[in-house]
Amino acid sequence: MFNKFIAALLPYFPKNFIWLFSKRYIAGKTIEEALRESQKLNNEGIMVTIDLLGEFITTLQQAEENRDEYMEIIETFEKEGIDGNYSLKPTMFGLLLDENVCYRIIREIVKKAAEYGNFVRVDMEDSQCVDPELSIFRKLKDEFPENVGLVFQSYMKRTLDDIKSLEDLNTETNPVNYRLCKGIYVEPAEIAYKKYGEINDHFLIDLEYLFAKKMYPGIATHDKKLVEGAYALIEKYKVPKELYEFQMLYGVTPELRKSIIDKGHRMRVYVPYGSQWFAYSTRRLKENPKMASLIIKALFFRG
Repeated sequence: MFNKFIAALLPYFPKNFIWLFSKRYIAGKTIEEALRESQKLNNEGIMVTIDLLGEFITTLQQAEENRDEYMEIIETFEKEGIDGNYSLKPTMFGLLLDENVCYRIIREIVKKAAEYGNFVRVDMEDSQCVDPELSIFRKLKDEFPENVGLVFQSYMKRTLDDIKSLEDLNTETNPVNYRLCKGIYVEPAEIAYKKYGEINDHFLIDLEYLFAKKMYPGIATHDKKLVEGAYALIEKYKVPKELYEFQMLYGVTPELRKSIIDKGHRMRVYVPYGSQWFAYSTRRLKENPKMASLIIKALFFRG
């Protein structure tokens, strides 16, 4: 009850107050700030993936504006030689308004990244978005086989079947590239696992399948148990270091992140930024009220 109460109140607090905790998990409000933080991470031997905050737009004009900003991101980060790639949410480009327009715009962004030999990951969103996002990914993968990836969420009961449904896209010379995470959206129990143990079990089941089929996983977790489980699977399948990576969110569990890097594993940090930081932060609170107590702690303790 306390968490829900705090989560409900925080969106009404002054933005400057919300920024006190948000700035630890968001790289900045401008492209310059995101670039600076990405350079710092690169200097530590950490790759990045850049994400412009924003989702669930209401007009197709907003989709075009988001496209233009992503084009600027790619130009800027490639010019500066950042070791990183790009992530995007299809709802930012009108997925729920016009799927054809959404596909066209995302294709333009992927094409731009491909011109630099780089890569765009299509984020997976809530359950209403899964089927159209799978469809968009399949079409993009057919045209840009080395320049596009996808995200899967282990708490969704359909995830392993979805991975299998795309198995024809995987080849020995060009393995499909998937980020595997737990998932954050609130979904009904009919379609999503709810218990911590169940979600973790299926994360490792999904990850083992990716390794067994020689796909390329981005192991996206801050859960030490899952990190240790991933280590065991990497050893079991003798996976070369160039065929997987660990991924973490900006500002989260830095000690665990360092321990993974110290063991010689590759690490990529998800770097979100943008003017929509307030909506992003408050929406995440509503979706996951348990974050509220962590946020209060974050005002006083780092890590």
